[in-house]
Amino acid sequence: MSRALKVAALAGAALLTRRALRGRIARSPLWPLPALETPVSGHSPRRWLPALIVSRTEPADGVMALTLESPEFPPWTPGAHVDVRLPSGLIRQYSLCGDPADAGRYTIAIRLIEDGRGGSREAHAQLVEGAELAVRPPRNRFALEPSASYVFIAGGIGITPVLPMLRAAEAAGADWTLIYGGRSRSSMPFIAELAPYGPRVTITPQDEAGHPDLTPLNATAPGTLIYCCGPDPLMKAVEAAAAPGTPVHVERFTATAATAGACHRFTVELHRSGRTIEVAADESTLTAVRRELPATPYSCEQGFCGTCQHRVLAGEVDHRDTLLTDREREDSMLLCVSRAKDDRLVLDL
Repeated sequence: MSRALKVAALAGAALLTRRALRGRIARSPLWPLPALETPVSGHSPRRWLPALIVSRTEPADGVMALTLESPEFPPWTPGAHVDVRLPSGLIRQYSLCGDPADAGRYTIAIRLIEDGRGGSREAHAQLVEGAELAVRPPRNRFALEPSASYVFIAGGIGITPVLPMLRAAEAAGADWTLIYGGRSRSSMPFIAELAPYGPRVTITPQDEAGHPDLTPLNATAPGTLIYCCGPDPLMKAVEAAAAPGTPVHVERFTATAATAGACHRFTVELHRSGRTIEVAADESTLTAVRRELPATPYSCEQGFCGTCQHRVLAGEVDHRDTLLTDREREDSMLLCVSRAKDDRLVLDL
């Protein structure tokens, strides 16, 4: 055989071997240990997309609205949110409040929380027109289902995911109303955008009229869907006021009580590292894991961002997040809020 044919044969064999190895890894990501081309834990499958801030406005006191542009932005649907990576590396989640038909352009709004965990302060200080940042493709845990009628309830910055829903309901010819509450009229963003809808929108600033009147929720027509986003007390009030059997869809932007439920001590085996750690009743799984593996990534520590999602190889998880799908919960968990149901978990770490 000539030298050229030998080289060609060897190259072909190498290519086939490489393809077979990739297929083997795809079918069983834990083989071969210890390394994979792409780790299966601690890395979101949703890649970061570069974005440019092309506009910054202030639709209310303490609220800024940012318009982002990128040719890589995928389409989205009302109710979706994006992860935003701030200059410091912090990751925060913001609902998309623009028009889904506006290709390549996302709009988000951020309220300044002076006594918060620092993300909103950083955003207000550093995210200016002309700045670059990174976002992940949209996720939607608050999708608008088709219906002939809706009641929307928003509290403060909770108006952001509701705005695109109103537009979609209007375009579909649905019957809808909005109850919109806030601390004061000046603190409630996008009031001007709601003016064209007239009496369909009820605006209730607390300093003028107290809390929103939710009694109409007990008399909604059959088939009406209720969508609510806002502080947890508002969400609970809506769920209590709704007529029996009326579907209530909610989206929270603070951690739920589930993240602070009863806790017990348990053991975590770190499969790749060959270590076993104890998680105390008064600490998170993430805290315990980071004692052994300080480089374990995390951000929000409230079960929102997904940065600390890791694969679970054995054991039953007490899921306390609001992010993962049922399918994702079958074999993974968020270390920051979720725990073991029993006394042991095995993680792919």
